[in-house]
Amino acid sequence: MKANTETEAAVMDALRRFNEAYEKKDVDGALALLAPDPDGVFIGTGADEKRVGLAEARAQFERDFAQSEVVFWELGWHSVSEAGPVAWLAVDSIIRVKFNGREIGLPIRLTAVLEKRGDRWLFVQLHNSVPAADQKVGESFPA
Repeated sequence: MKANTETEAAVMDALRRFNEAYEKKDVDGALALLAPDPDGVFIGTGADEKRVGLAEARAQFERDFAQSEVVFWELGWHSVSEAGPVAWLAVDSIIRVKFNGREIGLPIRLTAVLEKRGDRWLFVQLHNSVPAADQKVGESFPA
């Protein structure tokens, strides 16, 4: 069911805080927004970017930060739904990255599952994907 305005605001705030920590290359700040469960799943856009648990998420963040000079997230359309202490989120965004002296804007589709623990919403699953560049509007599959 569609989240109420309070939950939507809290979930989007958790995402904004995660993005702010990521932009500052603050590994501990980003990890603080992830549930400390051993089975939390975090998937990035790279072929090898499937991480389970906080130690693997830490390693991924450290790799990301070592390989980039600047990272900035632009959030666009979003949808937030909820059932009890669980919320799920979908967001269109663009990640602006500077690395190896060049800058790119990468369209990202982000989906996430969060769980409310106490008064905090924590990510238990986070997935980033890139739309198929060679798939035309109106087509179900890439060329």
